[in-house]
Amino acid sequence: MRVLSVASECAPLVKTGGLADVTGALPAALAGVGVQMRSLLPGYPAVMAALSDASPVHRFDDLFGGPAVLLQGQAAGLDLLVIDAPHLYARPGNPYLGPDGRDWPDNPERFAALSWVGAHVAAQGADGWHPQVLHGHDWQAGLMIEYLPRMGGAGVRTVLTIHNIAFTGSTDPGRLHSLRLDPARFYSEGYEFWGAISALKAGLMGADALTTVSPSYAEELMTPEFGMGLDGVMRHRQADLTGILNGIDEDAWNPATDPAIAAFDAPSGKAAAKTALQAELGLPQAAGPLCVIVSRMTHQKGLDLVLETLPALLDPGGQLAVLGSGDPGLEQAFRQAAGDPNVAVRIGYDEGLSHRLIAGGDAILVPSRFEPCGLTQMYGLRYGTIPVVALTGGLADTVINASPAGLARGVATGIQFAPVTAVALRGALMRLTRLFSDREVWTRMQVNAMAHPVGWAPSARAYADLYARLTQTP
Repeated sequence: MRVLSVASECAPLVKTGGLADVTGALPAALAGVGVQMRSLLPGYPAVMAALSDASPVHRFDDLFGGPAVLLQGQAAGLDLLVIDAPHLYARPGNPYLGPDGRDWPDNPERFAALSWVGAHVAAQGADGWHPQVLHGHDWQAGLMIEYLPRMGGAGVRTVLTIHNIAFTGSTDPGRLHSLRLDPARFYSEGYEFWGAISALKAGLMGADALTTVSPSYAEELMTPEFGMGLDGVMRHRQADLTGILNGIDEDAWNPATDPAIAAFDAPSGKAAAKTALQAELGLPQAAGPLCVIVSRMTHQKGLDLVLETLPALLDPGGQLAVLGSGDPGLEQAFRQAAGDPNVAVRIGYDEGLSHRLIAGGDAILVPSRFEPCGLTQMYGLRYGTIPVVALTGGLADTVINASPAGLARGVATGIQFAPVTAVALRGALMRLTRLFSDREVWTRMQVNAMAHPVGWAPSARAYADLYARLTQTP
């Protein structure tokens, strides 16, 4: 089975969030179930620098404003197709944002180019390699569904994965010409979305199959609360929608071999990792649980609720350590919270520190208002760091709640709370403190957490089955 993955980012080459983790891990996971996946990426500076043994396979005289070369090569164990288009991608920093922190004004054209090349490869092949399935990720790959039939790729089956429906890739209809779109398709059954062009809507309406990154998120997308104006589309495509839970890279996130920390045999060895983390962050020893957060600081992630409920954690002797960046107001609020000696905050992102936080923390807080899948709670499970999560999306699918029934049966792996309010989170933190004080129960939860399956094997089989159904391949 030959599959072309089309995405705007891919770990470890370029990453802003969980999308990159998924697109980076999926090729290796699928190789184990007989799927050959190549990944098409924009030629950002970091990608171009990592690319080895690159050779040109196609030239575009005018790829949305300038010439471009499609290269094939390898990097970080991935088989890559890379779009070398300096006029679109040779820019510093974030793939989506300029130095001023705002979207690049030509983002619609930059990612239309990604979709255009993806459709071209699907229809025409690349150096003799012809994919049977074109698998796009999020809005940045949505327009490939519009372009594919025009390029003669009607026989190629298509999949679009929704990692976060909040980002619709919408732009003014005045860009119809510059995006090379058929004006006749600018209607409700095409790519029109509340009077705008939506790259995501194009993919949602036209792909043969849709997937999301957890079963619960698939159900949530069909509701007005979570569908972000596209819930009607999701209900329309319900028969073609599948929720496939993400996994994590169990080699990169392995407490026994993690190079970012001293190896330890959790849960018994977590005490050493916690002591080392407290020393690194300047936190004193404390009687209560050390809670950690590794997150983007946005309204979605519910971190304002953590600030509102901090006394429920700190007053009984707990601590908080935070790593993240994003909304300037939240960043400043957490800096102010760090005036408490039992709160440590690091603004920015540091991969090594993220590993040490999850290894040394007693619990990891993920109070998201919505969460398509979430990965940090799975990192926590892997390291025996008890997740405290909102009951939504992938958080609901990956954590077994420490309810009376869950505790009685000895299967609990974390704490869930609902609704996503300060009152409910305060109650969850109080439960956390009580459970932490019962060492027998707490150790049982840590053991359960570390035994919980979080790898890619089940998800890889689900994707392979989907590809096989679409192509009618055994």
